[in-house]
Amino acid sequence: MSTKSTATATPKLKDLVLTRVFDAPLELVWKAWTDPKMLAIWWGPKGFTNPRCEVDVQPEGGIRIDMRGPDGTVYPMAGEYTEVVEPERLAFTSGALDKDGKLLFEFLNTITFAEKEGRTTLTLHSKLLSTTPGTERYLRGHKAGWTLSLERLDQLVANTTDREIIVSRVVDAPRELVWEAWTNPKHLAQWWGPIGFSTTIAEMDLRVGGVFKQVMHGPDGTDYPNKSVFQEVVKPERIVYSHAGGRKGAKGTHFMSTWTFESVGKKTRVTIRMVFSTVADREHVVNEYGAIEGGHQTLGRLDEFLQQGTKGKSPRAKAPKRNGK
Repeated sequence: MSTKSTATATPKLKDLVLTRVFDAPLELVWKAWTDPKMLAIWWGPKGFTNPRCEVDVQPEGGIRIDMRGPDGTVYPMAGEYTEVVEPERLAFTSGALDKDGKLLFEFLNTITFAEKEGRTTLTLHSKLLSTTPGTERYLRGHKAGWTLSLERLDQLVANTTDREIIVSRVVDAPRELVWEAWTNPKHLAQWWGPIGFSTTIAEMDLRVGGVFKQVMHGPDGTDYPNKSVFQEVVKPERIVYSHAGGRKGAKGTHFMSTWTFESVGKKTRVTIRMVFSTVADREHVVNEYGAIEGGHQTLGRLDEFLQQGTKGKSPRAKAPKRNGK
């Protein structure tokens, strides 16, 4: 369970500091702040929605969020990122807009992230930069608004049991060889994906922030273009990346994927953990793409590839079910 928020503020609300510990890994909490689909889920007090949530997470990149209250009233907010140090620090300005699009007030928000033993400590420092007459009621709710938003964020990231997929297999090879099979694109292309699939790798930049682009070709000729961005690379223990892709022309898939490699004697336990933003997203991937069976088959192909050597051929077997068939 996460700890309660603590807060301090000056009498004039010029400074507000909130600290909260989330029972979630750093990469997931960071994504919740930088992925507009996740940000729209938790931003604002309970009962509010965000029909417009647009962010360009880079220095001088813009932010535009329109919050809709339970009574239907829309509260537009705009700002700009001033600092982005992934995954440690975010800083951005934010302020409410009037009917003419002018700022009623403006805050500078600085958020720092730190992970320990799988939990993430977040500290938010919000400083009032400017204000206009008649905005006192908004400013009085500043602390409460952030506190309630962080509570919604906690609910989003803390319990992932019903929106995650975990598959694991002990492969008959030492960890160093498994790492090589994953990180060398020539090897990766020979086993990546469910049985019956082949893969064309267009780009693989194995570093934090690096891009991994590949197209999976299904046994029926369907292409599945994918793009991932590496969030963490810890040789030879762990690879974390954010993933976007899916069947061409269909609804896309988005999730955070973590691959871990654990030595078990002369063998290696490989575990894949995929965390989705919502339960519906997870169910879509399971039902539409056969993700659970496909994950097990992918690890099976990796195991056989390793046993055959780095020049071995991919195994053949029955392809996973698609569309519940």
